[in-house]
Parts: sequence; structure tokens; C-alpha cells
Amino acid sequence: MQLGNAILRRLALRPLRTVVVDDQRSWPAWQLWWTACHVASAIERATTADRVGIMLPTSGLFPAATLGAWMAGRTSVPLNYLFTPQDMEHVCRDASIDCCITVDPMLEFTKGLPSGVRALRMEELPVKSMPRPRCCTPSRADRLALLLYTSGTSGRPKGVMLTEDNLWANVRQVRDWASFGSDDVVLGVLPQFHSFGFTVLTMMPLAVGAKAVYTARFMPKRIVDLAARHRPTALVAIPSMYNALRSVKDAPKDAFSSLRFAVSGGEPLPQSVSDGFHDTFGVRIAEGYGLTETSPVVSWCLPHEYRWKSVGRPLDGVQFLIADADGQPVPQGQDGEIRIKGPNVMKGYFNLPTETAAAFDATGWFRTGDQGRLDADGHLSITGRIKEMLIIAGENVFPREIEEVLNHEPSIKESAVIGMTDGSRGEVPLAFLELHEGATFDEHAVRAWCRERLPGYKVPREFRVLAAMPRNPTGKVMRRALSATTPGINASA
Repeated sequence: MQLGNAILRRLALRPLRTVVVDDQRSWPAWQLWWTACHVASAIERATTADRVGIMLPTSGLFPAATLGAWMAGRTSVPLNYLFTPQDMEHVCRDASIDCCITVDPMLEFTKGLPSGVRALRMEELPVKSMPRPRCCTPSRADRLALLLYTSGTSGRPKGVMLTEDNLWANVRQVRDWASFGSDDVVLGVLPQFHSFGFTVLTMMPLAVGAKAVYTARFMPKRIVDLAARHRPTALVAIPSMYNALRSVKDAPKDAFSSLRFAVSGGEPLPQSVSDGFHDTFGVRIAEGYGLTETSPVVSWCLPHEYRWKSVGRPLDGVQFLIADADGQPVPQGQDGEIRIKGPNVMKGYFNLPTETAAAFDATGWFRTGDQGRLDADGHLSITGRIKEMLIIAGENVFPREIEEVLNHEPSIKESAVIGMTDGSRGEVPLAFLELHEGATFDEHAVRAWCRERLPGYKVPREFRVLAAMPRNPTGKVMRRALSATTPGINASA
């Protein structure tokens, strides 16, 4: 297990060094390894199943449990504790899980586990006794190391199969792209059951000997305080978190001056958030792009290469193809589906051979379903989701273009645009709006704002104000939840 043993070698080099700080404790390297060894023994006593569930808060417990599963020769299956009971049951049945590693504060969420799945509490581990020293079980590079289930916002969750080679490749790609090393301190709050939190926030820092600082709940003031205390060189967050940090009362202008990277992913970065964070703290957010199916990072726009709307050039070993509907390359600067090849691309979807076959084209390119374009320097821009594309009187319209205009209107904090069936035009835009605190909605003013900046057919037919956008655990707006409020809606996750 290349990644697991690379991490263990780093832990062994400096056993007294603090490698993780979370809400409960600081973890010296020896304690993380020690705990992982105890987890491995507990798994072997509890189950013979190939796959083990992990339901833990963002903390040092998560990498300890994952390393323990790998030491025991098992596949780690991080469980999204915010899944519905129906989705949780589907995941456990699909992955044949009969054991889930958790902690007492998570027991409320384990009630959603189906009967027959044992909750293996980390409080039960004999952590004060010396464990049997062990490393990760040697195995094939194509062995399944991680099974990550998608959030299930459009149908049942699908298990993305990531091999040992996939994970090790992407950790090295991210490390080399940004020159991460043992002097770095990575700060983040993303859930570790998500691919972004798993690779960039958890495994990569441990593999390079950096320190990771976690907090399980996003509280803007706490992030500012942690930045002052630990002087991170990288902050890993999503756009809505960066936006919230700007509102922290009395936050010093140099609160994030130690950062080499403010990394954004998970959803498109609005220009208002990018510019606003830079104006407030003097730090430029570096947007990246990735998918669960690609382990996840495929590109990253480093700060010195910043250009608006770019998610960067492909990481070393990653190839991009911008293709038309027939899979043929489109000219530079034109939109097409983003297709990807690389050692970090998944093995497939678990127990879903038909869906796996559909995810790859005839020549082996992974079909992302995202629409984008490449510029002359090889920088990628994301222009929308193909499934979200609206066809209005024969014209292709991507919601993101309309949302960017709405998000700059002074009263609007965030918007989400989906399609509504129309008898004469096929579809028309429907905009859901979340307003800034204290703002009032003036439909006439918002419509005039749009008309000044968009062609008439792209101006939303209707506007609906929400107290808050429905989001998944990583903060991404769930368009399916919006579509459920209105018949005749075209929306995807």
C-alpha cells in the first residue's frame, strides 16, 4: 500500500513531531501510528469483511482509522453521516459493510445504519497499551483502497472505486504541483468523507510530513483564530466559506498573510467572492478543479498564474480533451465536454458495470459531464454542467453565466439558476436567490440589472427568494432540491 506506507515512513522519521491538530487534541506522529495499529487489530477482531465503514468528524481520528483499515488489508469506506437513512442503508448494503468505525459524539448518526452493522467505537480501543507494530498490507497497485459514495443528489449514491495507485498518484501530483513539504501547515474544515477533504486536507499533508490543522465545524471566527495561532501556509475551503470569512468582525487585514495558497474547490468560485477576499485580506484564492472520480484534483491555478475563470493547467500526468458530442476535439477557445485521462482516474463505479462503461468513451477518456474550454496557455475554464445546460429557443445557455451576473447585484448574496419548461421557448431560466442580511428584494431592480448585462432570452423569467440555499455537506447547492419545489424543472446535482 504505497500511500499508507509512505505516510507511515514520514511518521517514523520524526515520531515526536505534531502532525495533526484538531478540536480535541494535538497528535504527535507516534500517537497517530499507535492509534492506527489499535484500529487495525480491532477491525480484525470485529469483521472478516473486505470493506470497513468510517463515520468520524473532521479530525485526526479519520486518518488513524483509514490507516488502520489499510493495515488490516481492508478497503476504507468513508460514510457521509448526513445521508438520508435510505441512502445510508443503500451504501452499507451495496458495499457489504458490517462494521463501522465511529466515536461517541457520532452515535446519533449511526442510528441511521442498517441492522447488522456494528458500530466499532474508538473509545473502546486500548490506546494506553502498546499495540502490535505493523505497516500497511502490501498489495497490488490496482487493489481497491477507497470506496467513496457520491452525495446522491441525483439518484442513489454511487460508489467510486479508487485504487492504491489512484490515490498515491494524486497525492504526488498535488505535492509536486505546489511544492508542498514538511514546512507547510494546512488548515481546513472540509468533511474527510469527501474526496477534496480526503486527499488534499488529510492524506497529502501526512505524506509530505506537513502539519494539518482541522476543525470539525465551520465557524468563521474560529478559522481566523486558528490562522493566527498556527500560521498556515495553505487554507482549504469552498467559496461560501471564503465569503463568510470576510464578515468576521475585527479580523485583522493580515489574518491570512502566512498563506502560500488559499485553495478553493467543490463548486464554482464567484468573482465577487474572489475579489472580495483579496480586497479584505490581500490574498488571492487559487481555484482548482477535480471530481471524486479523479481522486480528485486534475488542475489548479497557482497564484502567480492567476487569471479570472481559470481553474489552472492540468497537473503532471493528467491529460485534457475538450470534445464535441461525437468525441472529437474542438478548436482552442471553444466549449466542449471536458474529458480526462491520468493515473488518478477511478477504476469505475462499484457494482455498476453499465454506468462505468458509460463514464468512459471508446478510447478510454473519462467523461466528466462538465463543459469547458482551454486557452492558448493550456488553462482550463469551466463554463457549466452539460446536464444543467438550458436550451432556450434553440440557444445553449449555461446557468453559471446568469448566476455570475446575479451574484454581483448588491442585494444578492448567492443565486442558483435552473430551467423551467416553457411552451414556446422550450425552457426559460428560473432564479433562486439568497439575499444579504438586511437586504430587501426589489424584483424591478434585479430584473433591470439583468437586462443591462444579459441578452433578453437569458434574463430569468421568475425570481424566488430563499432564506438559505439547500446544500450538501461540502457546501454545494443541491439543484435537485430546488427543482423539487416546482414541476417542469430541468436540474441536476
